[in-house]
Parts: sequence; C-alpha cells; structure tokens
Amino acid sequence: MTTRPSRTQLGPVGLVLVGILAVQLGAAIAKGLFGEISPTAMVWLRLVTSALVLAAATRPRITGRSRRDWVVVLGFGASLATMNWAIYQSFSRIPLGIAVTIEFIGPLTLAVLGSRRARDLTWVVLAGAGVALLGFQRTGLDLLGVAYALLAGAAWAAYILLSASTGRRWAGFDGLAVASVAAATAMTLPALLSAGGSLWDGRVLLLGALVGLLSSVIPYSCELVALRSLRPAVFGILMSMEPAAAALAAIVVLHEHLSPLQWLAIACVVVASVGATRSSAAPGTIAT
Repeated sequence: MTTRPSRTQLGPVGLVLVGILAVQLGAAIAKGLFGEISPTAMVWLRLVTSALVLAAATRPRITGRSRRDWVVVLGFGASLATMNWAIYQSFSRIPLGIAVTIEFIGPLTLAVLGSRRARDLTWVVLAGAGVALLGFQRTGLDLLGVAYALLAGAAWAAYILLSASTGRRWAGFDGLAVASVAAATAMTLPALLSAGGSLWDGRVLLLGALVGLLSSVIPYSCELVALRSLRPAVFGILMSMEPAAAALAAIVVLHEHLSPLQWLAIACVVVASVGATRSSAAPGTIAT
C-alpha cells in the first residue's frame, strides 16, 4: 500500500516524456505546413512565440551585466537559432524520424567526450553503424537534408554547453528568455524574405504559435520541474527516446512511414545514446 514512491518516480519521468512528445508533435505539425510557409518562417514563428512567453513570464534582468555575460547569452541564442533553423531545413527534405536520428549524433558525441573510458567508443561505433544503415536505403534521403541534420546536431551540442554556461551567469530562465529573443530577432529578416504574404495568414499564425508552445514552452516548463527531482543521468536516458518519438509523431501526423532498416538505424542510435549517457554519469567519468 505504498503509492508515494511510485508517484515520485512517475512524476518527473512523466513530465520529461510529455516534453519529448510535445517537441516531436510540434515538429510534425510544422512539417505539415511547409507547403504553405517556408521552414525559415516557421522557425521564426516558433522562436517568436517562445520568446514572448518566456520574456513575459520571467521578465529577465538585463541591467548590470558584464560583457562576458552578453557574449555567452548571445552565443546561446545563436546556437538556438541555428539548431532550430537547420533541423527544420533538414526535415523539409528527409523524413522527420531520420532527421532527428542524425541530429542526435551531436549530443551523443558530447556525452561520449564527457567520459574518458576507451570502451565508450563502442557507442560511437554503434551510432555510426546506425547512420550508415540509413545510407543503404537512399530513396528519399536527400544529401542536403542529411547535411542540415548534422549541422543541427553540432548546434545542439553547442546549445548544451552554452546552456550550462548561461545558467551559471543568468538566474533562472533569464538567460533562456534573452537568448530566445536574440534568436527570434536574428531570424526575423530571413523569415520575412522567405515567407511572403503567407506569413500573415491567420491560420498559419495560429498553428505557428501552437508549434511554439508545443516545441519550446511546454518542454522547457516540463524539464524545469522534472530536473528538480530527476537525476541528470536519468534525464539524459529519457532524452535518448527523441528519435523514436519523432518517427512515431511523423507516422501519426504525417503518415510518414519508415522501413524496417530505418527503424533498426534509429534503434542503434537510441541504444548508443542510452549507453553513452549511462557511461558519462558513472563514477570516475566527467559528467556535464
């Protein structure tokens, strides 16, 4: 008759899973709109929504900041803009699940580099095998889309590092709010040039705001609450489910089905990410 332990375990884990599903549902909805609005303009709508919500909720203190504080937070904003822009460019060209799988190589590499165990190279090999498997079925696998996914992965790794640095210099969500405003501002001109009149369509604006809520506001909020009681290693393992969640969201929303070989590739990357996360959190290793 002990319900309290299970509740504490399921609470933060459930929040992280909700965040993961929200991100990938938002991505699938965004991709479904690419026939009406450019990926760049959709990224801008997402960033503007999250920037407005975060700025209104946190009211960040920007006075009395050092030059280094601004360099870090603006770099954080640049990584945020690049990560989102590149992954949207990627899955406008290749299946959503595959794009997120390739993108995940970025944080996976970061996790492996956080460990000094030679045997952790096994996870790199397994992830590389997963990506290589994607190359065996070239149908619909645009090479530019793959390149954009790799760029998104590199930006994601930079985002993780700069997020930690920003958190040490800016209290609470202040840094994230400022970085989101900077990212939205940087994307404004490219979005306006690429979108044309479709950007101001009421339906597109509404769905763009929904994507912003699903892909940014909800996950940030869920993760903030979950990380108060969830160990970082467990959080990292749960985040390893992103590629599979992306593939499932694409099936439900976009009817974008993958082949068995592509599912095997995703499984390789997920398992490699779980292994790398567990190793980087083990005693005697460097945990970030």
